[in-house]
Amino acid sequence: MTIRLTTVAAATALTAAALLLAACTPAPPPGPVGDPDPLGHVHAIAPDGTGVLLGTHTGIYRIDEEGEATGPVGGYEFDAMGFTVTGGTWLASGHPGSSTPPELGAPNLGLIRSIDAGETWEPVAFTGTEDFHLITTDPTGTLYGIGSTMPSLRISIDAGATWTDGATLTGVAGLAASAEAVYAATEEGLQTSTDGGVTFVAVADAPLLYTVAAADQTLAGVDTDGTVWRLAPAATWEQVGTATGRVQAIAATGEGLVLLVDDRGIVRLGPAPDETTILRPATASTGERP
Repeated sequence: MTIRLTTVAAATALTAAALLLAACTPAPPPGPVGDPDPLGHVHAIAPDGTGVLLGTHTGIYRIDEEGEATGPVGGYEFDAMGFTVTGGTWLASGHPGSSTPPELGAPNLGLIRSIDAGETWEPVAFTGTEDFHLITTDPTGTLYGIGSTMPSLRISIDAGATWTDGATLTGVAGLAASAEAVYAATEEGLQTSTDGGVTFVAVADAPLLYTVAAADQTLAGVDTDGTVWRLAPAATWEQVGTATGRVQAIAATGEGLVLLVDDRGIVRLGPAPDETTILRPATASTGERP
């Protein structure tokens, strides 16, 4: 089915964001009769050719260049708490929905995988036991995730089949990986690891980010005042825009662009400062969701 993307809920504090990740519950019930928004909260956004993919409370949706939202892809309605794309593989985690096949796991999905662009999914690891609130991948395909059952960063070099434990992090609200490093947006500031997630150190002079994204040479994030930052190749932070409300999802592209979902809808920033495009505006009439 094809629907229009509508507004997403807003919050404002880094601590609240970390608490939300640490104490997530399954997807809320549908909104009131007449509420046109089937997407609910957006957990993740990923580039998809000319459009984007959204990981939401009700499955994965594809947004085309005209702003049309189609989904849930494959008819799979699950709460995609974590979602990332590496090569031609989609990886997700979260909670099953009312029509999710039981073999994918309950009450938590663990890690599930699709190799046909979301038309079918298969269980990979931690089936029924883990809910990765944060999951990301670097250009080599190495996976990094933080689940609801323990604070340790988990690492997989074989597409999620087996995992090892990395550093223990607290208050993590965002996770990203590039070819050079892994990044964690924490209550104590931006942390980075250059040894594959085994140890982390603070990033000097970084803004206090509550969400972070990486792609190729682009590292981007949003601070607690709503400023959107990008780390330039010269290793200096530059402001590229301002968020409206709390950013629910963020992604970076190899072209230096930043994609995010905030109260305005789906927004593209850059590469020039303050170069802002609303890919799909939010619908004000929907109102806030729980």
